[in-house]
Amino acid sequence: MPERDDTELARQAAQQAQLARDDALAARREADEARAGAEQASTDAREAEQTAAEHEDRAEDAAEDVESATDTSTVAAEDLLIHPDDIPDAEADDPFGTPGPPMNRRAAFYVGFSGTLGALLALAFGLAIREVGSVLVLVLVAIFLAVGLNPVVEWLMHGGVRRKYAVLVVTVGVLGLVTLFMVALVPVIREQITALVATAPEWLDQVSEKAWVKTLDEKYDVITKIRDKLTAADFAQTAFGNLFTVGLALVNALFNAFIVFVLTLYFLSALPNIKRACYSLAPASRRTRVTYLGDEILRRVGGYVAGAFVVAACAGVSSFIFLEIVGLASYAVALALLVALLDFIPLIGATIGATVVVLIGFATSPTIGVACAIFFLVYQQVENYLIYPRVMSSSVNVPGVVTVIAVLIGGSLLGVVGALLAIPTAAAGLLLTREVFLRRQDTS
Repeated sequence: MPERDDTELARQAAQQAQLARDDALAARREADEARAGAEQASTDAREAEQTAAEHEDRAEDAAEDVESATDTSTVAAEDLLIHPDDIPDAEADDPFGTPGPPMNRRAAFYVGFSGTLGALLALAFGLAIREVGSVLVLVLVAIFLAVGLNPVVEWLMHGGVRRKYAVLVVTVGVLGLVTLFMVALVPVIREQITALVATAPEWLDQVSEKAWVKTLDEKYDVITKIRDKLTAADFAQTAFGNLFTVGLALVNALFNAFIVFVLTLYFLSALPNIKRACYSLAPASRRTRVTYLGDEILRRVGGYVAGAFVVAACAGVSSFIFLEIVGLASYAVALALLVALLDFIPLIGATIGATVVVLIGFATSPTIGVACAIFFLVYQQVENYLIYPRVMSSSVNVPGVVTVIAVLIGGSLLGVVGALLAIPTAAAGLLLTREVFLRRQDTS
């Protein structure tokens, strides 16, 4: 028994010794780790001290730079348009400050300033329009001609021709007619006008034999002044020579004709795109109605232009045939062309042309003068009550009073061009008044 007790005690002592050794090893490892941590901490402390020293050096350098810049660039900083300290903070709620109250629109200064500014802008716009008035007239004439030729283009398109080729055909046709006129008719017209000028003194002598003309000449010396003008050596060349030899006028007229031709060609080819662009400016809810009204206005303007050409051609051809028969064949082409051109002018154009032909007829022979007066009196009735209504029935239908007022206003604004555009413009205005204003009044 005592031996077993000693063995047990020895085994326990061995176990305790082993535990003591393990504890000693653990303590040694902890000591090593602590020593390593202390060394790392010491290293970190040294690095921190070095970093702090570097930052202190940099701070000292920056302070020295700021102090140096402040000393050397004070004047330059004062000259800056926007100082760096005044730049707003973009992240703030109101980086540019709190907005002030709105301006009082009833204040005397605001009303006066706004009214004056508006008046100055309107005046500047009016002056600008006045300065470019001649260019706007050319553009307006080109648009008028393009809309007038558009029915011919669309007629060719209905026959299966594409628009660009239809425009080309119409352009070549117009150029062909102008070339034919220049080559075939201009020399004849010039000869006849020269003959008219040469015969004018004889007509003046015949007229001066009248008693009432003698009385008028004794008071105002009219016959002598007219005879001096007509018998001047350079009168015919000055009045008519250059007009027909260089292509119907000066370089300015040729340039304007070229501009009108180019603009007409452009407007004619791009007319659908121009229409769509203009109609797109209208609100979507009203665009369909605006399209219908715009197309109707263009149709009426085109019909009026085509109808005016037909009416003028009828007047010119009828006058030419009559003058060939009645005994004025020497001046038939020139006078017929004059009647046709003047017939384009509404209201007074046909009367002026007829008056000129009648006066020349009376100067040639009283019988011829009476015949011319009767012919044009009858033809005016036929044109006013038969030809014009049939030709213009599908394009314009403007009351007589409105026609007179429109022609007077258009003529006073733009001269002959305004008179030509007066009737289709009045027709468009009546259409818009009836379809827009009156219908709105009826539903209000």
